[in-house]
Amino acid sequence: MKDQKLHPIARQHGLAPTRPLDISAADSTSDLLKQMKDISFSGRTLGEAADVLEEMIRDERCVVVMTLTGAMTMAGLGPLIRLAVQRGWVQCLVSTGALLGHGMVEDLGMLHYKADPNISDEEYFIYRVDRVYDTLETEANLDALEEEMRRLFGELAEQQGGEPVGTWELLEFLGKKLPGEGILQDAAAAGVPIFIPAFTDSELALDLGVYHAICKQEDKPTLAYDGFRDLYRYKELCEEAVGEDKTLGIFTIGGGVPRNWAQQVGPFVDVLNLRVGHKAPRIRFSHGLRICPDPVIYGHLSGCTYSEGVSWGKFLPESEGGRYAEVLQDATVAWPILFKAMLERGL
Repeated sequence: MKDQKLHPIARQHGLAPTRPLDISAADSTSDLLKQMKDISFSGRTLGEAADVLEEMIRDERCVVVMTLTGAMTMAGLGPLIRLAVQRGWVQCLVSTGALLGHGMVEDLGMLHYKADPNISDEEYFIYRVDRVYDTLETEANLDALEEEMRRLFGELAEQQGGEPVGTWELLEFLGKKLPGEGILQDAAAAGVPIFIPAFTDSELALDLGVYHAICKQEDKPTLAYDGFRDLYRYKELCEEAVGEDKTLGIFTIGGGVPRNWAQQVGPFVDVLNLRVGHKAPRIRFSHGLRICPDPVIYGHLSGCTYSEGVSWGKFLPESEGGRYAEVLQDATVAWPILFKAMLERGL
């Protein structure tokens, strides 16, 4: 477009014109997203998000933390997490325990099912079947998972000799011991730590609770869990990255506890420096991509903007080099599209 056709305010402020979408000219998902940067609404945010994600992945100095909520493994997107780990796109995972537990069900060869709206939840309950929106998890699957966990908890308890573990240690152990292939196995092989900050809110924690009860009945030593081991280890990882002159990026699916727990490392270091004389460099995320349909108006963390996080000392402002993208979409739609584009861009 020639300069004389631009409106004066566009010339003065550098406003870019929108452009009509020509899907016939897009030979790939990546090409389509590049065009979508110049359209409007959610399409534009998705196109811009692809560039932010690519920048995070290509930057060898950027340590990327992926945070995960929602039933993404039950929804069939576990392979996307594995892809990110295998390709070196992420260096740390922070997740709900439920998401990982449902993924382990499939890793152990069991199935999830499409829900039938003609079957009532009362009938599902009678048959010991749990519904998550339009997908089903059977209690038989969870029973089988608990048996496997009980055996492995026993091995780890013997190894620890009474010393507690954080979830990153527990999940690394499971990743080395579990049969077959899966998220935990890939992460353990790649040296990617996984944290579950709300561990007791998960099937895995219930399994550990069952193991504790059995140990008490049999008067045997059990496996102790200490969540602060996660907090301190994660802080150390971020401090090590910043100390090596690296930057931090965050790629968030959903929101909730994993998102906030991962982001609060900056304020944690700030208050340690201020209140107890801890001497560490300030920690701020400089890149972020969030895929979550929650709007900001509800006031909860899942919907809050990266700009709000700047006020908490979690993110660099854009004026200091921060670059962020927020896609208010269902992750089962937006996430596969973005990852397909990354593969097409040779990452």
